[in-house]
Amino acid sequence: MTASPNPISTDGLRKRAWRGVLPLLVLWLGALPLSRAAEVADAQAEFLSGNYATAIKLAQAGVAATPANEDWQVLLGQALLTVGRTPDADAAVTLGLSRVPVSLRLRWLSREIALTDGRPEQAAKLVESIRQLYAERSSAYRNAADLVVFGRVALLLGADPKDVLDRVFSVAQKAAPKLRDVYLARGELALEKHDFALAAAAFGEGLKQLPDDPDLNSGLARAHNEGDRKVVMASLEAALKRNPHHVPTLLQFAEHRIDEESYPEAAKLLDSVVDVNPVQPDAWALRAVLAHLRNDSAGEHAARTAALRDSPLNPRVDSLIGQKLSAKYRFAEGAAHQRLALGFDPDYLPAKAQLASDLLRLGEEAEGWQLAQTVHAKDGYDVEAFNLATLHDTMAKYRTLTNDDFVLRMTEHEAAVYGPQVLELLARAKKQLTEKYGAELARPTYVEIFADPKDFAVRTFGLPDIPGFLGVCFGRVVTANSPASTAAHATNWQSVLWHEFCHVVTLQLTANKMPRWLSEGISVYEERQANPSWGQHMTPTYREMILKDGKGGLTPVGSMSAAFLAPPTPEHLQFAYYQASLVVEYLVARHGAEKLRAVLRDLRGGDDINRALAQQIAPLPVIEKEFTAYAREQAENLAPGLDWAKPKLELFQPGSEAELVEWDGKNADNYGSLLRQARRLTEAKKWEEAKVPLQRLLSFYPEQRGGDSALRLLAQIHRELDEPAAERRTLERFASLDAEAPDANLRLMDLAATAKDWPAVERNARRFLQVNPLVAPPWRYLAEASAELGDTATAITANRTLLRFDPANPAEVHFQLAQLLHRGGDAEARRQVLLALEDAPRHRAALNLLREIAAPPVAAPAPVPVKSTP
Repeated sequence: MTASPNPISTDGLRKRAWRGVLPLLVLWLGALPLSRAAEVADAQAEFLSGNYATAIKLAQAGVAATPANEDWQVLLGQALLTVGRTPDADAAVTLGLSRVPVSLRLRWLSREIALTDGRPEQAAKLVESIRQLYAERSSAYRNAADLVVFGRVALLLGADPKDVLDRVFSVAQKAAPKLRDVYLARGELALEKHDFALAAAAFGEGLKQLPDDPDLNSGLARAHNEGDRKVVMASLEAALKRNPHHVPTLLQFAEHRIDEESYPEAAKLLDSVVDVNPVQPDAWALRAVLAHLRNDSAGEHAARTAALRDSPLNPRVDSLIGQKLSAKYRFAEGAAHQRLALGFDPDYLPAKAQLASDLLRLGEEAEGWQLAQTVHAKDGYDVEAFNLATLHDTMAKYRTLTNDDFVLRMTEHEAAVYGPQVLELLARAKKQLTEKYGAELARPTYVEIFADPKDFAVRTFGLPDIPGFLGVCFGRVVTANSPASTAAHATNWQSVLWHEFCHVVTLQLTANKMPRWLSEGISVYEERQANPSWGQHMTPTYREMILKDGKGGLTPVGSMSAAFLAPPTPEHLQFAYYQASLVVEYLVARHGAEKLRAVLRDLRGGDDINRALAQQIAPLPVIEKEFTAYAREQAENLAPGLDWAKPKLELFQPGSEAELVEWDGKNADNYGSLLRQARRLTEAKKWEEAKVPLQRLLSFYPEQRGGDSALRLLAQIHRELDEPAAERRTLERFASLDAEAPDANLRLMDLAATAKDWPAVERNARRFLQVNPLVAPPWRYLAEASAELGDTATAITANRTLLRFDPANPAEVHFQLAQLLHRGGDAEARRQVLLALEDAPRHRAALNLLREIAAPPVAAPAPVPVKSTP
């Protein structure tokens, strides 16, 4: 459990009471296992397998036969509550308590029933009664099951969570390693605190003891919900294999279907839940979410009313509705539901935490940060709250740049280096995209750029270890990783911000009512429209995926959002972005940009995507057919003269090298063969011979980008052969195609500077700066080229920026800056030349410049009066 530096404070008397009891637990437990009759175990097995009617009958018979048997009483109450027979459960447990009045487990179950049917005051009284019983008769509660109840109550009354884990639940687990309750208690506590690693460990340990337990498998899925999707699905499937009617698992599956926009499937799953428990509040809350998403306000109201039927002040209902709406980027609606939840229970921390997150994503920062701090102060063990509180302190040191349209936050260093360029890019994006889509934006747009990827992840997701995202847009708020965190994998930050700002436009235009695939598709499409070297393009891998039949190829347009949620590989995720952009390209190319804008307007009006497409363009089946043909056409048009066949996999096995060479020789115009031949020859340093397959490949495929481009290999060969002119031509072709090639840009700057081709130096310096403005070389070249081209303002900016990187020759940079300032008559020139002389006192040119600056201006000679003659 990750703790904050200041553990949560609690009521003094209660805390002291628990402190007095905790040290005795190990002595009390001894070796007393929980004893259960074989008949109870059989009935419990029926319950865990989802045979609830059978379990209820067996439990009723067991209670009748042995009225004082606590296990039968608990099982009967649990089974009745699970199927929604809350009054019957209450009656059964009340009767049970009359027979076993000192039962902690029955009192805890009675508390759960009281909360379910809207009696929070009674639930609080039951908690207090458990505390009193334990304090008065602690020696009577030595079994592990009672100890778990004791730990749960201690947590409610303010005991330190770490103490309860270490000194209560841990002790109970050692005493009864097969007691499922202890693993559930540990895991649920960790989930409540957003400590997903600890939750996964708890549920995982339980599954080692009880391998097919549906509750433990369901808990493990929740623990991995923000991480490993494969573990999530495997755990949920394992839970349903044991219990096809397991309500928590069916609810989780429904939430996943909502996330991937498979709404009919989600509705069927919720029907299955209601078949088990007609009054299950989470199921009705999720039905309200589905109604909201289909713009059915009457259905939404009815479902929410049903969710609150038995417990009208249950804050979880609105909190869950709001949480799912926020997950669909409906942050304003989500926040409204969190406020409703807090109206029912002002101390309900999950609603406060979610509201804080919603407000921060809506740009309502003052209230959002205050709420985050409140949650952290109330619960010092909540990992997300602790992370946000820490991030707030970090961001307090950020620098803020503003204009009428944007509030930009960056670290002090990065703001000084390229902050103005960010604002310039955003202004350009705003002008082009708002005019193109006819959007009126709320002002300002908030853009936050994080040098530390963990800070980006906390600001964006609440957790520090969510990799794989360059930027995220919430509507008015954009968060992005800075070039400092993406330097290992060249990423064009300008392209990223253009992409994210396009989301600002389309999300606001549709009031956040658009499917993910369309939102991402438009953004990637607009990257390519803004700069042909930006965004994703057809590649050999994408060609193969599009032309492939069956699984792993094109995703149907109607279910494309799911492709973003659970891709089998990172490459499939990238392909989802590309395919989405290709759908948009098809819609614009075949039906026109105005039709696309009309679809967006219909989405804002509340239509779902299929209805909007049918109204403005064509029914979905027609679009599916037309798009598949369009995509295949684009794939087949990629280097159509090349042979794209692949050799058998056996030829890539060790020992088959000769056979692969032979295959390549027989397939002369094959894409893979030409690349392999070129690589073999370059590895053998047969530079001239290696040109032949590369030039042949380029004759078919001149526009290839990325690391496999023949242009890259050919440029390397020209360099090895000392052919600078040819190397420059080749690299220029490549750099014009690929906006994420800083190594090529740097080499081009070197070559162009040698040739004194200053426009080429400037062009490639600017290309490099789009990828990484946080290193010195491109600024040095930009300063030199701008000075040579007479662009004094840019040269001054570049030299000032260069000084921030502690250059090896600061005296020379100060001197160049002094010269530029002096030419413009700027008095700062004197300071800069003095700084140059401070580093290099014998710098002759600087001394001469100082004399020139210090010399008084020479006055023009007075005119000689001319006498006029009469």
